[in-house]
Amino acid sequence: MDVDTTASRHTGPRNWLRSVEWLIAAGLHPKANQTTLLVAQDLAKRMDYSTGHVRYDLEGTADRVGIDRSNVARHVKYLRELGGLAWAQRGTLRNVRRLLGLPGYAATATVYAAVIPAAYDTALGHQIIGNGYEARVIRDYRTMPDTRPTGTPVEPVDNAPSGPVDNPAKRSLATPSLTSADVEKKVQMVGGVTTTAMRPNKTAHTPFPKIPAQAGSSKKRGTILGASITAAGMQLGEKLATAIRRAVPWTRNATHDQLRWVCADMGEQQWTVDQAVRFAVETGHQHAAGFAWQPDRPHRLIAAALRTADQDQLKDVVPVEVDLVHSVAWEDSTTGREAARLAGLAALFAPAAADEPERTDEDRLRARTDWNIWPEVAQHYADDPDDALDLYGVRLCTYAIRQDSKTRDRQEAWA
Repeated sequence: MDVDTTASRHTGPRNWLRSVEWLIAAGLHPKANQTTLLVAQDLAKRMDYSTGHVRYDLEGTADRVGIDRSNVARHVKYLRELGGLAWAQRGTLRNVRRLLGLPGYAATATVYAAVIPAAYDTALGHQIIGNGYEARVIRDYRTMPDTRPTGTPVEPVDNAPSGPVDNPAKRSLATPSLTSADVEKKVQMVGGVTTTAMRPNKTAHTPFPKIPAQAGSSKKRGTILGASITAAGMQLGEKLATAIRRAVPWTRNATHDQLRWVCADMGEQQWTVDQAVRFAVETGHQHAAGFAWQPDRPHRLIAAALRTADQDQLKDVVPVEVDLVHSVAWEDSTTGREAARLAGLAALFAPAAADEPERTDEDRLRARTDWNIWPEVAQHYADDPDDALDLYGVRLCTYAIRQDSKTRDRQEAWA
């Protein structure tokens, strides 16, 4: 839609990028995703601050974002359908160099204008005047609350009785660099024009003696969770950091060294690439990273998630102190005898087929830890979908079904 016919209002790159992030996070377009936001960020970097116009530059955008040209065109179309872009000038094959009196040939470029749709203004409660591209946001300061602190004087302060604020009295108005300093504990400066007072050199400079390092005093640096660093762990951590950076877009704001240091704990615990990437993806889903906001320091977000996961595991393990000297065997204790008696009575009236034990949260947690068992999960979901969803969760079941479908498609293609 052109700027003459669009219902969206004109804006600048900063407000426009903020509105695009909100439109994608709100799910107003079913196909807009993180790649759409990357294309919008590239357009915002090249956008004119005064007019909000930006050249399309299809090939350059594809190279900078790292996707195919057809994908760039597709996601720019999503931005137009969201009401975030309008044509300021449509590209044609007309030779623009001839119009400028230059030799050669160059087609007329497509120029987009940054616009904000009415859905964004309505959701945020903005007051709009005008219609279409020339609409503007206004603020009625008459209805805004008074934010001044209580006791603020409403009349100007009269400083006449107290005299002027700057009262140098009889001191010289010369700059400090042209006056000598006569300060106690400092020598009198003679014939010099400087602001630095020289201290008397009473004693010759003697360097501090080096203290020899004591044996075992050097502290070895640990990982985020306090584990010792090994060469094998760091090598695996570097591999995991490369995989996370390649598969999870919102982590690319961090450097490779920052991600490698965060992944050191994963390397020490011998994580696989799938486990590390899955952990980063789930962390992003929990904090809406890459959709509602772009973390400036993604490695800190992953580090906080690692600490939280480690603390949750420690909470599940409660240490119990046992007095082995005065302890009594379970069979000989009063509780053990009572339990045995009740078990014997229960066995008399027990049904022929014993019921399955009730599933606990610990069973669900253990079942969802390893995603490499997706064939078993897919078979379980085919036999009993409700029980599979309860045991493995929606994410693991979805992943298993997708992998099973891909495997069957490849088998049918080979057949």
